[in-house]
Amino acid sequence: MNLVHLLIRCFTFLVFSCSGVLCPQVPVGLSNLTIRLFLDKNLLSSLPANSFADLVLLDELDLSYNQLSLLEADCFRGLAPSLRFLDLSSNRLSVLDPAVLGGLRARTNLTQNPWHCDCNMQGSMARLDLDPSSLAEVVCQSSDLPNLGVVGRPLVLLVEDWDLCLSVRRTTDVVMLVTMFLWFTMVISYLIYYIRQNQAHARRHVAYLKLLQSRQEFLQPQGTLYLPHINL
Repeated sequence: MNLVHLLIRCFTFLVFSCSGVLCPQVPVGLSNLTIRLFLDKNLLSSLPANSFADLVLLDELDLSYNQLSLLEADCFRGLAPSLRFLDLSSNRLSVLDPAVLGGLRARTNLTQNPWHCDCNMQGSMARLDLDPSSLAEVVCQSSDLPNLGVVGRPLVLLVEDWDLCLSVRRTTDVVMLVTMFLWFTMVISYLIYYIRQNQAHARRHVAYLKLLQSRQEFLQPQGTLYLPHINL
């Protein structure tokens, strides 16, 4: 199927639908009057810069169920003023790049992507202007910090509790907790040792006093014995 036939099949007034026709790339020659563009269920693996630059009236863009793993910087250039809904669900995206999504305020479906949550991802969140509910759908599928309970949690909830750049909790300083625990353990151990040493010393002192008392009683002179005088 050549591009002309594809355009005839897909184009209907201000809505352009190419769902499930196995497009390997974004069709060219789209009308700049297009307000809704459906490219879901195709074979798109990347979006080059300025892929939709001429679609200044585009309100909705559906790119779900493709194979997108690379979104080049400025691939959505020109869409920020008009775009209200962007569907990127069920692709192969793993990073949120402000150079790609920066400036967009659209409600964005980001579910069902293998998001990799790390320090870079955490930093990217603060630089995105997407609808707040969009980021709530970014669920971590992998991380450099697998032992911190990252995998399977929404990124927005994760960064409330953890600083992924420092690998520590925000709400509780783990290092401080460990330090305090060790210090407390050392204090308790010293107190136990001190008490036991005092008890042992007290027992030795009592034993010494008893021994000293017994020795004094033994050495104390007995009373004088007077014998009656007998005249011979």
